[in-house]
Amino acid sequence: MKRMVQGMTKSVNCFPRRIWQNGREVGGQLKPDATRLPGDMKSLPSLAQPRMQGRAQSRRRTPAATRVTVRVEELILPTYLPAAPDKNPMFLEKRIYQGSSGKVYPLPFTDRIAEQPVARSWKAVWIENEFLRVLVLPEIGGRIHAMLDKTNGYDLIYNQPVIKPALVGLAGPWLSGGIEFNWPQHHRPATFLPVDWEIQSHADGAKTIWCSDHDPLQRMKGMHGICLHPNRACLELKVRAYNRTPHVQTFLWWANVATQVHEAYQSFFPPDVHCVADHARRSMSGYPLAQGHYYGVNYGQRGEKGVPASEGPAQFVPRHCREKSAIGSRRSTLPHYAPNDLSFYANIPVPTSYMAVGSKQDFFGGYDFKAQAGIIHIANHHISPGKKQWTWGNHEFGYAWDRNLTEPDADGICWPYIEIMAGVYTDNQPDFSCLQPGETKSWSQYWYPIQKIGPAQHANLDAAVSLVLRKKDFRIGIAVTRAIPRAVVRLERANHSSAAEWNVNLSPGKPFILSSPQAIKPWRIGETVLRVLDRSGSEIIAYRPRLPVKAKVPAPASEPPAPEDIASADELFVIGLHLDQYRHATRCPTLYWREALRRDPCDARCNNALGLWHLKRGEFALAETHFRRAIERLTQRNANPHDGEAYYNLGLCLRYLGREDEAYAAFYKSTWNQAWAAAGYHALAEIDCTRRDWATALDHLNRSLRFNPDNLRARNLKVLVLRKLTRVGRAARRIQMTRMKLEEAATALLRETLALDPMDSWARWLNGERPTGDLQTALDLTHDLARAGLHAEAIELLGSVAHRASARNSPRPRSRNAWPTP
Repeated sequence: MKRMVQGMTKSVNCFPRRIWQNGREVGGQLKPDATRLPGDMKSLPSLAQPRMQGRAQSRRRTPAATRVTVRVEELILPTYLPAAPDKNPMFLEKRIYQGSSGKVYPLPFTDRIAEQPVARSWKAVWIENEFLRVLVLPEIGGRIHAMLDKTNGYDLIYNQPVIKPALVGLAGPWLSGGIEFNWPQHHRPATFLPVDWEIQSHADGAKTIWCSDHDPLQRMKGMHGICLHPNRACLELKVRAYNRTPHVQTFLWWANVATQVHEAYQSFFPPDVHCVADHARRSMSGYPLAQGHYYGVNYGQRGEKGVPASEGPAQFVPRHCREKSAIGSRRSTLPHYAPNDLSFYANIPVPTSYMAVGSKQDFFGGYDFKAQAGIIHIANHHISPGKKQWTWGNHEFGYAWDRNLTEPDADGICWPYIEIMAGVYTDNQPDFSCLQPGETKSWSQYWYPIQKIGPAQHANLDAAVSLVLRKKDFRIGIAVTRAIPRAVVRLERANHSSAAEWNVNLSPGKPFILSSPQAIKPWRIGETVLRVLDRSGSEIIAYRPRLPVKAKVPAPASEPPAPEDIASADELFVIGLHLDQYRHATRCPTLYWREALRRDPCDARCNNALGLWHLKRGEFALAETHFRRAIERLTQRNANPHDGEAYYNLGLCLRYLGREDEAYAAFYKSTWNQAWAAAGYHALAEIDCTRRDWATALDHLNRSLRFNPDNLRARNLKVLVLRKLTRVGRAARRIQMTRMKLEEAATALLRETLALDPMDSWARWLNGERPTGDLQTALDLTHDLARAGLHAEAIELLGSVAHRASARNSPRPRSRNAWPTP
């Protein structure tokens, strides 16, 4: 241990430290051989350097911004190719998938994978800066396939050496390793399909690889941008989830990070996580020490008596299984952990998920004690509460899946992985949120490497820290994502009575590590604060360790009673809403809504919900009846209800029935409520276009975009309306704009739209480019045009892509048949 500490301290570039007591400095520069500190501290390893060396280093200039580079090349990997999907659609009714519905119609379903690999060339897009090298595979869902920490050569994520899919995905093939992006349902429909992609450069030298997925089921649009910035050891993922349909849609988002594991790999949550939940909260457990049964394993008994012989792993054996463990002696630097600690892969014998409950922190990650390296994920916990770990298990069943998903290395090991998953707008699976018609939600997630500090106890975008306080010693670890010259590392009493600090140069790949005997007056948990400041005194990060909280584990979720056993109509509505929103595979929400309507035929919420159910099934007459009953109740006493949803849905229904004048009135009434104004005005504009009333259409589109400026369909329709106005003098005079001004406005709007989404197919077509995406995407665009009565434009667009159908003879040429035959 002493040798290890000395090795670490030699790598730390420190300036003379200072000691503080009662708010004033009591110790100045320490000479290199000084080992005794004034006040209450015992001896520490000397980290000081001569004064002249410190001054000389302080004059060094910050290096110029490193370049971010992107290159595209062919990467040949052994590949087990999926078989062609069945040409007949598969109606997978009541198929449970990830706790929700496994329906995939009309998407083709693949049920076979080749038994032998071939050498397959894949499009590889590399993005790289001084600290990170990242590989993106746009032909397999735009996944991040590899991420290398260049400072130490460590693979932050599982770098899969073979493309070996298994039938795990929603539509069949699914690949382990790397980072997979799941939306609007887990292991998304396009997880093994090609996506459109484009490279974007930024003014600050950053670059982004944008990948765009036109969801083949709900017809929404998801984009993720893999971005590196100069001088930053941090990967940013920019995400845009866009509901381009006129209906409310449900979605979830999980970034699925796989990391290679062994008996000394730990996934870690923030210190405020004391319990975890299974899928759908069917089961709960304390964390990190499980005290009872979880996934059929008696972890409580393991904690008391050790691991039963029948559950002992054959490989990756932890130290508490001493008769088999390869870790070595008790003096090994690898961790010694309890048999019921869920945070270590080696302790979990069966396929297991657990999701953090109630964390108020923005970080979590994984740490490899053998490599002394790990990964941190950062995202705003207010919108990104999801923190999850999944494993196949360190036992025979898990080993079989390891063999199924990868190939053995030179030593014959099929390396296992765990998934360290980050959820946005979701904290469980299934746990769906909603997107309004035309709504875009956007956010960023970040990953960065850490070295030597151990599992982080606090982290932000600039730094990750650990502070371990024991009876006889303490340890500080700090890893950063950018250079922070002459930073101040400060350890202080919470009551400000005394402090110690060190001046250090921090930079990515060069962590600050300090191991020391305790002070005469020990630094204690709950009474000590670790701060990192830059040379101007601004705080980079602060952490105050606290004593563990003995929190009561919440009760698991319960199965809802039968509809007839529920007392209130309100609960009947809410249970039905839950089953619908979470896409339940075996329970039908309509049973609960119909029971409520049996008791009260005019219940507004249940009528609106049933109306939507029938509308999406094409049963328009039944849908209209329910919407009108909802409106009847809503307006029984209030002629102007506070919720316009039923009016908006009635408008959609009436348009399908060809009664556009009635639909126009319903849409207008829905705009009285701001929640539905953006969608309502957009729908009005489409009807205005069918009437060739371009000036009114422009007014309604402006109103819609005032409430929802990111609605790409409304923006593109506005470009077409502005162009129409240039040809209609009377309408142009109504809005008091010259032809030149109209053309300039259309060009500027189109340019802004392509800046928002450079891969929007409609905007590209309006810009004179060939539409991207598969033929189903082109059909979606023609429906958008036809809804606005723009039939000539719809025919023109179809003509521009028709040759692709004849050339490839497939309904999904960009997706299923984009891969050349090897």
